[in-house]
Amino acid sequence: MAELAFFSGTMDCGKSTLALQIQHNRSARGLLGLIFTRNDRAGAGRISSRLGLVAEATEADEKFDFHAHLVRHLTAGGRADYVIADEAQFLSPEQVDELARVVDDLGIDVYAFGITTDFRTRLFPGSQRLIELADRVEVLQVEGLCWCGARATHNARTVGGRMVVEGAQVVVGDVAGGGQEAPRGEVDYEVLCRRHHRRRLTAAAAGAGQLSPEVLPPEGVPGQR
Repeated sequence: MAELAFFSGTMDCGKSTLALQIQHNRSARGLLGLIFTRNDRAGAGRISSRLGLVAEATEADEKFDFHAHLVRHLTAGGRADYVIADEAQFLSPEQVDELARVVDDLGIDVYAFGITTDFRTRLFPGSQRLIELADRVEVLQVEGLCWCGARATHNARTVGGRMVVEGAQVVVGDVAGGGQEAPRGEVDYEVLCRRHHRRRLTAAAAGAGQLSPEVLPPEGVPGQR
């Protein structure tokens, strides 16, 4: 039976690389798939990995209807053995429901890839709905690492080199042409362990010997260091 699978993790854990690998493996076996993405770092209509792999994709903006698109595609004589949806954290809950309908009504496998939580450690709406609906949720085993060497569990956003914990949920950094809310070079992202995310201690801040006083424990609290 067809399934809705959600592959998730932090940044730098190889989500887009796995999406492209799945596409390659299935196309090598003669299967045809449709690839969708939103807000990829390489620009609209592309899916890219940090290893340099790039493929063409359909940009699924906020008005895109996955189920209606697949129905039109199939009705016109097209073929779709599977669907890949990258950057699925940016999808709306309604669009995730549409992907579930593609699985249940059309019998097509859907593989969704996305970050679970944002820079504020809050679930993305699309990721939350995928966790609620997916037949299978896979946490990717390629772990991102914090600058300290520990497993990275949180995504951090920096603006002008300083970590921020407030602002719009979706601001794309590391994208040709600049992010959505800041000029190119101002917005960046980094993966951190929970301890250093709580302390707002990025690699740059650690190198400069900086700590955020408002997030450090009071002196003398047992068990803190």
